[in-house]
Amino acid sequence: MVDDGGLRPSWNPYTMGVILVILATQFVRWCSARFRFTVAPPNLNPKTNANVAVSPSSAALSQPRTSSIVSDSDLKDLLHDLDEKLHENEEWEPVIDRRNHFFSYTAKSCKPKDGPLKYLSITVFENCSSELLRNFYMDNNYRKTWDKTLMEHEQLQVDESNGTEIGRTIKKFPFLTPREYVSAWRVWEDKYGAFYCLSKGCEHALAPRQKKYVRVMFLRSGWRIRKVAGRNACEIKMVHQEDAGLNVEMAKLVFAKSIWSYVCRMSDALHIYSPQLNSSLSATMLTQKFPPGMEGVDDTSSAASTICCQVASDCYTSNISRKPANKLIKNGLILLGGAVCLSGGHSDLGAKVAMAYILTKLTKHGALSRLRKAGKH
Repeated sequence: MVDDGGLRPSWNPYTMGVILVILATQFVRWCSARFRFTVAPPNLNPKTNANVAVSPSSAALSQPRTSSIVSDSDLKDLLHDLDEKLHENEEWEPVIDRRNHFFSYTAKSCKPKDGPLKYLSITVFENCSSELLRNFYMDNNYRKTWDKTLMEHEQLQVDESNGTEIGRTIKKFPFLTPREYVSAWRVWEDKYGAFYCLSKGCEHALAPRQKKYVRVMFLRSGWRIRKVAGRNACEIKMVHQEDAGLNVEMAKLVFAKSIWSYVCRMSDALHIYSPQLNSSLSATMLTQKFPPGMEGVDDTSSAASTICCQVASDCYTSNISRKPANKLIKNGLILLGGAVCLSGGHSDLGAKVAMAYILTKLTKHGALSRLRKAGKH
């Protein structure tokens, strides 16, 4: 090395590398901050701005009037939906129909002309009372222990005068940004002892929007819980509609392939549930009586619907057992191509969904084939 008299510093290559990394990092941060400042326009909506920065004192004063969020009119609409009435040119499409020794589950869907996908499901739990199932469904603290999709839940407001409760929930979505729900709900009891619940999406001062979550703007979900006539069982019939920003066909596919395992976990949690061991008993205290002039449905018809579900489930299982393996593979390959297309070019997501379907079907087919062979010997 030639000495230049100390006029030029001797830089170590490692030191130069560290300095370059630091400078590059600072440059990226500066560009990102400038991009957000220049691209994102200020929110001129006063309603939205009111929810961005709210002090605890002002939040308490600006809590919404709960009587207008979930009304008796919403209950009337729920009764209409539970009757499975559809508008012209709408029809139900079967999604799943399965059962085991502890419960049966059936679901179907339809795509309304002016709204997101709508699901209607019926679940019948054996050895369960209506009151126990009502408490179980409304116990959000206990739900955190068994619902793997639930990341967070907090109560925001309770109005004991009309039974309205408002809460905020964060749910996991596979391969996607978690979804945030801010909703209000009420529970009613009719003269036959059946329980009804309706949930609607809303805004609340204590739940400002956060960039790390996707706020679900449209949510409308309701259910009816009633005893099954003539047996120690109860039924929950649910209507659910939400717009979580998903492709319709992909949402149907994911629902059909994941709902059974979800209901199985729910059933396991229900059979070990004890309301006395859980702090949340608000469902009992907040349940309201049906409004005057509005009637529920007698539970004598639930036995017939349950029998129909069981017969359909037997036929469904029988049809699966007769499907040849090569047909299952062909359907799986078709699903693979469709899932990749529906996932918007994200081949990893489409492949994972399709391969899960293929493996599940082939495993089930192999098990059924072995059972039939064992029965012949």
